[in-house]
Amino acid sequence: MYETKAELRELQTLIDTSLGRSTAHLQSIITGQRSLTAEQLVGVLTGMCVLVLSTVTARGEPRVSAVDGHLLHGRWVFGTSRGAAKARHLRARPAASVAHLRGEELGVFVHGVVEELNPVDGHGHADWPAIHEYLHTLYGDESFDWSDVVYYRLRPTWMTVYASDPDRLIAGAARAS
Repeated sequence: MYETKAELRELQTLIDTSLGRSTAHLQSIITGQRSLTAEQLVGVLTGMCVLVLSTVTARGEPRVSAVDGHLLHGRWVFGTSRGAAKARHLRARPAASVAHLRGEELGVFVHGVVEELNPVDGHGHADWPAIHEYLHTLYGDESFDWSDVVYYRLRPTWMTVYASDPDRLIAGAARAS
């Protein structure tokens, strides 16, 4: 868990206000008994989590793809090749959505705007050195050409969490750690 107490409070506020702004249909599905708190969520979402990333083409056509996601400080971080279509989409239109699903057990849905962490010009985000260290430790030197990979962080504007059996998810995460 990389989140500070302030980041957990911010994440909890985001989860609560997002659900409060949601439709009655979604609110009937995601209830207090079928969700996770921010603290529980960051305990469950450790390590690499496959995300489904949604971007939009210049013609407004939606595109989805999968990326390695890492929940760090309450925000999703993910990367791709600089030459990938999704990288072109995000450079031109930084609004994006991601979903992390584990069967019918867990669904985390987030909308927001990405920020590029390691731009080509070398003037990376102030948080990039710590994030790069985390990623480098996880993936190592040999995984891919680090100079060809661009990393993004999704600044969330909306986030909901569905958990069919929160106690089982939390117990499974505790056993895994």
